[in-house]
Amino acid sequence: MTDADGLRARTRALLADHPPATTSRDAFLAARFDAGLAWVHYPEGLGGLGAARSLQSVVDAELAAAGAPDNDPRRIGIGLGMAAPTILAYGTEEQKRRFLRPLWLGEEVWCQLFSEPGAGSDLAALSTRAVLGDDGVWTVTGQKVWTSSAHLARWAILIARTDPAQPKHRGITYFLCDMTDPGVEVRPLRQITGEAEFNEVFLTGVRIPDSHRLGEVGGGWQVARTTLMNERVSIGGSTGGRESGMIAPLARTWRERPELRTHALHQRLVTLWVEAEVARLTGERLRQQLAVGQPGPEGSGLKLSFARLNQQISGVEVELLGGEGLLYDDWTMRRPELVDFTGRGPGYRYLRSKGNSIEGGTSEVLLNIVAERVLGLPTEPRTDKDVAWKDLAR
Repeated sequence: MTDADGLRARTRALLADHPPATTSRDAFLAARFDAGLAWVHYPEGLGGLGAARSLQSVVDAELAAAGAPDNDPRRIGIGLGMAAPTILAYGTEEQKRRFLRPLWLGEEVWCQLFSEPGAGSDLAALSTRAVLGDDGVWTVTGQKVWTSSAHLARWAILIARTDPAQPKHRGITYFLCDMTDPGVEVRPLRQITGEAEFNEVFLTGVRIPDSHRLGEVGGGWQVARTTLMNERVSIGGSTGGRESGMIAPLARTWRERPELRTHALHQRLVTLWVEAEVARLTGERLRQQLAVGQPGPEGSGLKLSFARLNQQISGVEVELLGGEGLLYDDWTMRRPELVDFTGRGPGYRYLRSKGNSIEGGTSEVLLNIVAERVLGLPTEPRTDKDVAWKDLAR
């Protein structure tokens, strides 16, 4: 049942037993998860069948042809792309069974409590503290920032310092934090777009049971690296056909508005179109690599390309439109559920793309990762590598 033909048969049986036209969305998604067709490469009982990751497309094609509902992956992207693979890799069986089903169904939205005001590019310098009490409960105090979807989230993946006497990378532990617990305060961060899709989160004496720790005490950096590698793949390696993503509205405007065309802009558009297609195909190759293993540092390169292309493409779009490109569709202060690049105007795309070189790891940090872990170049000198965190200058 885990080859292509078997998965088609299993999917058609799901559709026959739960016709999308007469089955509620929630009921259909629950039946799909329980049938092992949510993410087929996950283990049985956790929404999968232990099949090859590449066979997910077989299931998705059958469901799309039948008009079946999806789980709104853009709304729950942090859970699907970051929390779930980390829980699968490091969680206990109890944690996997508790969190993965409601996560995939979209019943529980997730956010990421990693970055801090003093620990962004140098994430391992984080200062949020977690202290274990005699009752087996951790008390967490600190501040996180740039937290997408914190205003919607029920759960968060959180890293905190549990041993300040260790060097900064070794004294960190990874937790699953209930965002509804006392002591969690979420404040909006209004962005250049006018919206507050990001947040800052204040943690004041938040109590997290040790059963919500992911991985070993002090081993949180290794767990966090798994999250970060998956994050970069999910940001930079999004699926789509030819001329999808940010290049789509620019190409459409070029075709529909011939009076705006110039030779110089044509040359730039063609160059960006080719680079966008190369990035798309590279993302496809990376997804095929993922089918037989875990994400590696190559995702950092793809995410770098994603940020640069989005910013350059949106810049050309605004330039092509001239005065129209300076207009902005809506400055209303909102706290949106997702980022909608193609559903908004060119001004929004231009402004929002500026954040692409920060989120998911700054471009400067990712250049280092590509240089050291992909190209094998010498690492930068790090004088603080073996110094206890508590002794570092701050």
